[in-house]
Amino acid sequence: MKTQKSYVKYVYGSLLPLLIVVVWQLIGELHLLPPQLLPTPLKIGRSFIDLLSSGVLLSNIGISIYRALIGFLIGGGLGIVFGLLVGFYKKTEWTLDPTLQMIRTVPHLAIMPLFILWFGFGEFSKVLLIAMGAFFPIYLNTYMGIRSVDSKLFEVSRILEFSRFKQITRLILPAAMPNLLLGIRLSLGTAWLSLIVAELMGANAGVGYMISDARQFAQTEVVFVGIVIFAGVGKLTDSLVRKLETRLLRWRDNYNG
Repeated sequence: MKTQKSYVKYVYGSLLPLLIVVVWQLIGELHLLPPQLLPTPLKIGRSFIDLLSSGVLLSNIGISIYRALIGFLIGGGLGIVFGLLVGFYKKTEWTLDPTLQMIRTVPHLAIMPLFILWFGFGEFSKVLLIAMGAFFPIYLNTYMGIRSVDSKLFEVSRILEFSRFKQITRLILPAAMPNLLLGIRLSLGTAWLSLIVAELMGANAGVGYMISDARQFAQTEVVFVGIVIFAGVGKLTDSLVRKLETRLLRWRDNYNG
């Protein structure tokens, strides 16, 4: 029964994308828009196969995934650490949070020129920009997860004479886990968005570079291939985190629609 329900879910999830592809192909076949502006899905698919067979696509995808992964691990790891510190200690919140909130509102495109001036066009500046994007969703959700723990649970833990370590591991972190996992999902998405900006920053490889290079030569179908790659890998990573979320949060009895 559960397998059948999952199957139905995937069928419903594929209906809208299939409809978009069919309408898109019809627009191209009827020549309602010039192919330079909107190539058909079949033409994009042929371009995808050509890039895949030449090895160019896999090479660029590998470089982009490496950059996004390193940036996410650095930014996400620091986000969890700072979220825990600010969430657990009031004085740390007063000291760090106002500054972090100001930095959070600075757009990536505004800070990109500074990163180029300070760190050049190398890998370090790109990874740092991705890490900055990945930091804040996890930081905010970790902090909010800790602060949203019901105060009555703390009273129960005092009655049961929990140690501070036991209070954190048995009470606070499990209660904050939904927010933390949501932060990881948002952080992965932001890491991919930051990757595009980073790879426009003087890169000579990666999916973002491939899109930029194709734009200069008016290869619209290659631009769409890059967009589809970003969307596909982003959806895959989000699905993996959702699977982890389902496994770790089996104890929740939430409304599922």
